[in-house]
Parts: sequence; C-alpha cells; structure tokens
Amino acid sequence: MEKQTIFLASNLKLLRDRKKKTQGDVAASLKVTRAKINAFENGVNVNPKIEDLAKFTAYFKVSVDSLLWVNLKRLTELQLRNLEAGNDEYIMGTKIRVLATTVDSKNRENIEIVSLKAKAGYTQGYSNPEFIGSLQCFHLPVLSPNRKFRMFQIEGDSMLPIPDKSYVISEFVENWNTIKNGQACIVLTKDEGIVFKEVSNNLKQEGTLLMHSLNPLFKDYSIKASEINEVWKFVSYLSSQIPESGITLEHLGTMLLDIKAEISKGRK
Repeated sequence: MEKQTIFLASNLKLLRDRKKKTQGDVAASLKVTRAKINAFENGVNVNPKIEDLAKFTAYFKVSVDSLLWVNLKRLTELQLRNLEAGNDEYIMGTKIRVLATTVDSKNRENIEIVSLKAKAGYTQGYSNPEFIGSLQCFHLPVLSPNRKFRMFQIEGDSMLPIPDKSYVISEFVENWNTIKNGQACIVLTKDEGIVFKEVSNNLKQEGTLLMHSLNPLFKDYSIKASEINEVWKFVSYLSSQIPESGITLEHLGTMLLDIKAEISKGRK
C-alpha cells in the first residue's frame, strides 16, 4: 500500500503567512512555545498530539483532514478563501475537489473557454494545469471575483430553446449536495464527457443525479456520482442565434379558439 503524504508542515506555514502572523503570534494565541510552532512548520515534529491538532484546526478554521492530507498550495485563491471562511469540505462531509485553474497578472481568476474543439481534450485534461493553461480565457466584470467560472460551448438540441453551439457560462460546484433540483448544469462525466442538462439531486437517496433535457424528445436518465468528475451550475449563455419561442398546449388551445371565433364572425 502506498504511503499517504502528510502536508502538515507546509500547510501550517501557508495558513500562518496568509493570516500575516509570526510564529510568535500563533504560539501566543495557542499558548505554546514559538519553538514548538517552528518544529511543526519545519517537519521536525511529525507525530503531533491530538490536542495540538485541535488547537490548529480551531485557530485556522481548517479540519484535521485538510491540515494533514490536502496540499493547500494546490488550491486556488478562491478555494483558500472559502477554506479560511470556515467552508472546509471535510468539515461539511465531502472531500475537497482540487480544481485546475488560471489567473491573470493581477491574480484574478480567469474564465477559461472550453470550445467544441477543446471538448475532447478537456474530458481527459480537466485536472491538468498545463492543459487548462492552454485554453483561451477572458473576464466579465459583472461576475463575482470570489467564485470560479468557466465557459463551455454546447452542441445539439436537447436543451432547446438554448440554441446549438451556444456558450454556457457556469460556476464551479465544490459541494454537490448543494445542487438544487431543476438547476441547469454542465456535468463532466467519465463516459459521456461534457453534458448540459437540468439536474435533479438524488445524491443522498440514490447516489445519482437525474439528467433532464428541456427538449421533450429526449428521455431522462441517471448518472452515478462515481461517474462524475465535475459539476458547473448554469449562470448565463451567449449565442448568435435568437431562441425559438416555445408554444405550450394551453397557448395552442387559445390560438385555436381565436381562429374558431374569427371563422364564426366571417360566417355572419
């Protein structure tokens, strides 16, 4: 069995630096010696006591699991902010999903574009920083800088009236349990690749997401959570086409009654 890497030393130093605290500051807050903090950060103390870990997790608002097993240096700025705000996925009962992403010269999150040409490559390279770095990107000032967005080009007519070849702007979902029923999502699956559907969340009951098309010609189907790599919830879309207006049965019935009334008037 392969030995799991422990990231406690580097994680403690990273979190302390982000809080702009010295080793002495942390030691004073935790009522321990500065030498003890220094030993932890330099990997000298590799067998921390439970009470020490409890102090660290309370001070940094990070779970023991994240302190030990997650390389926090690999997280994006957005993920680190969420972590420091107390939104640790281990505390919430789900594993942190490390997202490959890019930033601009001002350390702002880019919105990467996954076009149809990049679709196949994304299915395999979604977690590869080098591949993500090769994608075109842009910024939208109206979107929150504290969330992660990506744009995917869709194809097909399963989600009409959203036209074929539209670009869907979506927000990364770390905790899939927060997905609301009826939420339109980009779902990256292991078998189908990138899929755009309305989703019903059955994760707690069945461990699946129910995929629903807006186009009634397409049947619903379920995907197991184990077959899903990423989920992005719909925010907006861009298209050069004007969506076709949908006609409901109620609207059609009203139209027929109006036509019948006009015919009756013409006979009089």
